[in-house]
Formats: sequence, structure tokens, C-alpha cells
Amino acid sequence: MTLAEWLAPGMPLWASFGLIIASFFTSALTAAFALGGGVTLLAVMSLALPIAVLIPLHGVVQFASNAGRLGIQRRSVRWDKALPFILGGLIGAAIGAKTVVTLPEEILRLLLGTFILATIFLKLPSLGRLKDWQYGLAGAVTTFLSMFIGASGPLNAVLFTRAFKDRKQVVATMASVTASQHALKVAAFLAAGVALGPYALLAAAMIATGFLGTLAGTRLLNHLDERLFRRLLAVMLSVLAVELIRRGVFGFIR
Repeated sequence: MTLAEWLAPGMPLWASFGLIIASFFTSALTAAFALGGGVTLLAVMSLALPIAVLIPLHGVVQFASNAGRLGIQRRSVRWDKALPFILGGLIGAAIGAKTVVTLPEEILRLLLGTFILATIFLKLPSLGRLKDWQYGLAGAVTTFLSMFIGASGPLNAVLFTRAFKDRKQVVATMASVTASQHALKVAAFLAAGVALGPYALLAAAMIATGFLGTLAGTRLLNHLDERLFRRLLAVMLSVLAVELIRRGVFGFIR
């Protein structure tokens, strides 16, 4: 058996190495700005992997990436907000596992993109005073949606960037909730019979380079100006929202 076959069945060696390298840069992006890396990596992986394993394998890699970021940035996590969100995610994952094939993906993308743009450009009250059950509801909804779109980082960012004024709390708390969402999603897919064993070596290599990317991105976060961080994050959210809307519209056209 060749190295290419060991890494991923039916995929050329250069494609596997491309995904391994992409994992480094996308993890660094997420560690520095709290989002963007998961969606970017999903787009890159979609070019090389079969649809049946795309979202589950992406979930494995992203869980490890966010768990590594959580370990490094754990002192900045606001657990008072994260724990209700994570508990709500249990409900969202359970519902999503039963309905993941019944709702049009295009509609979800359009709604998500529109919602994200609205929260960026409309004046909304601070979300820091939400009650525990409201954070739980947010966790259920975004975890449910992650079963369809693969990466829920932009939606989580809408909530937590408005909840906290400290950029380190934003990034670290998002790491905790996003790691939990990916773990729940992968568990749901495995329970449904998705086999990821043939891609274990590729996943391990992507996890390793992803952790190195997290270290690099965390160093960048520590040197970012707070105002610059907020502006760059708003730009990234806007770009991701427009892309979601574009993919939703083109999905209906095709």
C-alpha cells in the first residue's frame, strides 16, 4: 500500500499534503480572529474528499483544533456563558442527527447569511446580559445548524463578539463552545454509521499541523489591537455571510 493510500483512499498524495498544510493556516486564522478557519478548511476539503465523509471528517479535525486552542487559551474562557450554551448543544445535536437529510441546505445558508449581515450592520443591544436559558437556546440552534453547514463559527461569533468586550474572552469562549459542537456532531455521524477509519492517518496529520497553527495564531492574537481586531472580525463575518448567501442562491438556480 502506498503512502497516498495510507493517508486517504482514492486521493492523490499532493491533495493529502495540501489538506495537511491548509489545516495549519486555517487553524492559525481561527486562533487569531475566532472564525474563518473552519469555513475555509471546509471549502478546501470539499475539493478533494467525497461528500459522504466531508462534514464528519471536517468535524474531527475542527474538534481537535478547537480543543487545542481551548487548552492554550483556557484562562480567558467565560464558562458562565459557555456551559449553558454547550448543554443546549446536546439538544441541538440530537434533533439534527434525526433531520439532517430533510431540510434544504440552500434555505439554511440564505437565512444564516442574512442574519449575520443584519447583526453586523443593525444596532442591536449587548448580548452580555442574556439569561442562561437563552444561551442554552442559542447553543441548541447553532449546533443543530452545524449538522447541515459544517461550520457554525460565524453564527457563534455573532453572539459572543457582542457578549464580551475583551477579544481574548471572545476567542477562548468560542473555542470551548465550537469544540463541543464538533464533538457532538461527530458523535451523531458515527452513531449513524459513517466510517472514518480509512481517513484516520490523514486526520491525525491535519490535527498535528492544526495545533501548530493554533500556536502561531495565538501569538498573533496577543499582539492585536482591540479596535483593529473588531474591525477585521466584522469584515470577515461580512465576507462569510455574503458567501453563504451566494451559495444559497446558486443552489436554487442549479
